[in-house]
Amino acid sequence: MDGPTGLRNVSSICSISEMDDYDLSKLLNKPKLNIERQRSFDERSLSELSIGVTRLGLDNYESTCSPGGRSGFDTPASSARNSFEPHPMVAEAWEALRRSLVFFRQQPVGTIAAYDHASEEVLNYDQVFVRDFVPSALAFLMNGEPEIVKNFLLKTLQLQGWEKRIDRFKLGEGAMPASFKVLHDPVRKSDTIIADFGESAIGRVAPVDSGFWWIILLRAYTKSTGDLSLAETSECQKGMRLILALCLSEGFDTFPTLLCADGCSMIDRRMGIYGYPIEIQALFFMALRCALAMLKHDAEGKEFVERIVKRLHALSYHMRSYFWLDFQQLNDIYRYKTEEYSHTAVNKFNVIPDSIPEWVFDFMPTRGGYFIGNVSPARMDFRWFALGNCVAILASLATPEQSMAIMDLIESRWEELVGEMPLKICYPAIESHEWRIVTGCDPKNTRWSYHNGGSWPVLLWLLTAACIKTGRPQIARKAIDLAESRMLKDSWPEYYDGKLGRYVGKQARKYQTWSIAGYLVAKMLLEDPSHLGMISLEEDKQMKPVIKRSSSWTC
Repeated sequence: MDGPTGLRNVSSICSISEMDDYDLSKLLNKPKLNIERQRSFDERSLSELSIGVTRLGLDNYESTCSPGGRSGFDTPASSARNSFEPHPMVAEAWEALRRSLVFFRQQPVGTIAAYDHASEEVLNYDQVFVRDFVPSALAFLMNGEPEIVKNFLLKTLQLQGWEKRIDRFKLGEGAMPASFKVLHDPVRKSDTIIADFGESAIGRVAPVDSGFWWIILLRAYTKSTGDLSLAETSECQKGMRLILALCLSEGFDTFPTLLCADGCSMIDRRMGIYGYPIEIQALFFMALRCALAMLKHDAEGKEFVERIVKRLHALSYHMRSYFWLDFQQLNDIYRYKTEEYSHTAVNKFNVIPDSIPEWVFDFMPTRGGYFIGNVSPARMDFRWFALGNCVAILASLATPEQSMAIMDLIESRWEELVGEMPLKICYPAIESHEWRIVTGCDPKNTRWSYHNGGSWPVLLWLLTAACIKTGRPQIARKAIDLAESRMLKDSWPEYYDGKLGRYVGKQARKYQTWSIAGYLVAKMLLEDPSHLGMISLEEDKQMKPVIKRSSSWTC
């Protein structure tokens, strides 16, 4: 196997038409070579970031890409330079992750959502989900195993080209599947793939986030391996352009944010996130920045590059101005005047101060802040959503000051947001009459369960990455310690229930793959912070607006 700095040479000249005959065994027999990194891949290197690096005390912080081989002491290929034993959970996690591998024509193309034999209901947990595979992909990349990630990227790209219809209605050409399943025929000795673009999903909602995660993962693969040729293939370039064409199309919307239905993201059931959910806006922003770095400036790509630049400037200003909430901003909204007209209005969305929920006044610390869940006419969803805020930090949608304020909030409200199992998907839970209206009496999303304030171990990797980027690794260590006290003993549940996350979720699957992979990614990030380069983008100074904000940013 490769040593800590070794890297298998990955042949990347493989068209979509050749994918079915792509032989992994040939690839494994090739000599192992070190690939020289391309620091020009991003417009800036992470080492130029003004925060986080000095706090971590990393003198040789290589941030443009991770070393490519296995990292740290907790991975299967232990390094002799580490003098203490890895946590016993790590070996168990790797074994469980490898059990979840899915093969198409004898090549690994993804990991199933859950490997729970105790559950009688399989539903779609035996499928490969695009969003679910991301932490698995990052774990394999950090462990020097890029082949499966490359196979996944190419296979999902092939599925994107399928005609997509739901009840006689045709979806956009660029839509990526939510998931796919490999069917093995032992008699004919053939494999078939069935993709789900939302036609089988609960609520029949197509995923908006799949395309964004695909672009983000393509960049992660490129940064990790140093292999630029995959992203530069005509197929990948076209795939990115098709995704971008869907979300950059002009219409009646006056906001640069992306209008979405309930159920289009990780929260894939009705939870009142229709409109402009923070999770989608943060992923949209990150995907745009990743695409900007990978798109060729040829005749077809140049137009998209120009559209991305314009959208990024508008989107960053809008999000940092109107989605951001801290103590001072909350006080300002509390004193809003309503029915203001013209471009001089302060209360631009006509938010009625009486609509501010009582809980937010006690929840908001004097020092700290976060991006709220949603902003639209006469509506502000003040709930905290973990994924959106962590991605905002990683994508530098949050300014350095805002990133620090988010971390301050997590520390100040540890019991509410982390409790006994990281990490609350959203806070607070909705209940009683509001729960009936917002969720449609959803029996799975009862208070402090599942998407309604449940605790999801997969979010550990996002929290850890955000902690490292902001120079607060101690927060990540504390969260990982909590996870290690329970997750293996509880058989890697999908989610936990209760205000503190004390109970295994009432319908949670065991051996949930992204819970396993999220833990491994968190451990490897903490052991080797240079891996952060594959999933982090530095701040673009040109997009920084002049905004007056409270002392929570500077004190």
